Amino acid sequence: MSANSHHKDTAQKKRDSSSSSSTNDHCESLNATSKSPASVSKVFGGVRDLLKKPEASCAVRPVSGNPSLELNTMCETDIEAKGEGDVPEEWKPQKKELLIMISLSFISLMVALDATILVTVLPVIAHELNGTSVEAFWAGTSYLLTSAIFQPVIASISAVFGRQQLLLVTLLFFTVGTILCSVANDFTTLLTGRCIQGVGGGGIITLTQVIFCDIVPLRQRPKYFAIVLGAWSIGSIVGPVIGGALVENTSWRWCFHINYPFCGIGFVVAILFVRLNAVAELTFAQKLKRVDWIGAALFVGSMTSFLVGLSWGGVQHPWKSAATLAPLIVGLCGVAVFLGWQMYRKEHTLLPMSIFCNWSAIATFYGALINGLILFTALYYWPFFQMSVRGSSSVQAGIDLFPSVCLMAPGSVAVSVLTSRLGHFRWAIWSGWAITTLACGLQLLLDVDSKAAITAVVFAIFGIGMGMVLSSLNVGIQAISSPEDSAMAASMYGFLRSLGMPLGVALSGTVFSNALSEELSNSGLPTTIAHDSERYIFVLRTMADSPQKTAILESYTGGFHSVFIMMTAISASALVVSFFIRRFSMDKILLAQFSAR
Repeated sequence: MSANSHHKDTAQKKRDSSSSSSTNDHCESLNATSKSPASVSKVFGGVRDLLKKPEASCAVRPVSGNPSLELNTMCETDIEAKGEGDVPEEWKPQKKELLIMISLSFISLMVALDATILVTVLPVIAHELNGTSVEAFWAGTSYLLTSAIFQPVIASISAVFGRQQLLLVTLLFFTVGTILCSVANDFTTLLTGRCIQGVGGGGIITLTQVIFCDIVPLRQRPKYFAIVLGAWSIGSIVGPVIGGALVENTSWRWCFHINYPFCGIGFVVAILFVRLNAVAELTFAQKLKRVDWIGAALFVGSMTSFLVGLSWGGVQHPWKSAATLAPLIVGLCGVAVFLGWQMYRKEHTLLPMSIFCNWSAIATFYGALINGLILFTALYYWPFFQMSVRGSSSVQAGIDLFPSVCLMAPGSVAVSVLTSRLGHFRWAIWSGWAITTLACGLQLLLDVDSKAAITAVVFAIFGIGMGMVLSSLNVGIQAISSPEDSAMAASMYGFLRSLGMPLGVALSGTVFSNALSEELSNSGLPTTIAHDSERYIFVLRTMADSPQKTAILESYTGGFHSVFIMMTAISASALVVSFFIRRFSMDKILLAQFSAR
């Protein structure tokens, strides 16, 4: 290259730099403060995510849940940079941020333990409380329903009343629900306790997400959120085994008694360490006015109606019955009214519509829904398969899950570290869904005579795939959303993932019950077994080997295979949809409504 040409290129670069500088002049103060540790409440980490396009324009946009914090210096082009911006300097947490992360990890461990400890215990609870298969089903589903429904509501209210305050409220709900469950002598009390527990558990899940959005920049967020994922994975690993051990050696009530120490310590660490200051101080009256109470009521009411109808369908009532269709229709109409109210209200809404801004966001949210659906279908039906078809004990059924849950944690952590280092996330979403779909298809190899090694390999592959999807989708939705919507986008990710859990249990319950009933009918066996399939495990254990027992076990296997086919098809759909996700930068400015103190 000639010297003259070099001078021309240099001059052109200077002109481009000057043009970009003048265009982004209003953003300069924001970028400058991002390098100062004292300005953590507004910008954390000094991320310069600039496209340097002369035509960039700035707009005033309120922060979700806290409209008093407006981004009148934030340029849209800066927010939506596609990766050409400068890589930020490495962010390091201070002691107070580390204490918050560790505290949230401990509380998450408690919730994960409670969410999975009943997986191997539900048949025993149904037997000892003289409950039906439907009541045992609701013991697990009621927790998942309330956990999902209240997540966006709690996240939105926490933006006004405070993260720490709502965390303490959710811990209180979880503790009260635990007490009711532990003393229950009938399913009515047990289900009430599980619903209250679900509100608390769901609140803890979503608040953990949004607090990380408050204190950690996106580029480093996956690496540090791996602490929470590790704690969650440990709880998921030991939950089924502890549940099986407790029910075989003591009483199923200890599955709830075990939460008491966790609840007590949870209150202590939440009060002492999860201390956050709001950027904008409001009076109590102002806070009440800013909460979208009408939106919250519409959301909770419509989603409850829809999910109750969905859960009833094919399990408690036929799909075509009025008892199933009425709540489904009412729920869908309520959701439509809720969305209309959000667009009409515009300011201080429960759910900012901007988080559904493009097809990439919609595809990622769909992946979150399917992730929860498939994961909890597996967690509920693998132990059920092992205890019925394979004749395993409750403890052994929990141990059999080890290859899956043990590899899920390393998979999540590895993806978290790699996405932080590389600044890209789509490769993990695509790879994770491909591996998960393969594992779901391999489940069809499982039957009465399949070897333990085959089961372990299938479960291990599934764990790796789910771990990759779990982390990458969480990172992806926060990269796709604008910085001011990051917290609510993370909350909606958690809601849809939690929504997928009861949806998976409901759909798989219908598929299994119908398939088992058909298999029994074809073998000339009573179809009533299909309506009491959990408690019938104890009958199978007392039956001597005979052609009738063999036919029943084969019928069970056919029912499980139908569930496995459903999982494979749904996982494949998520893989296809994931290819609609475009590339987005992870180097984004952090806008915090709350900062550590």
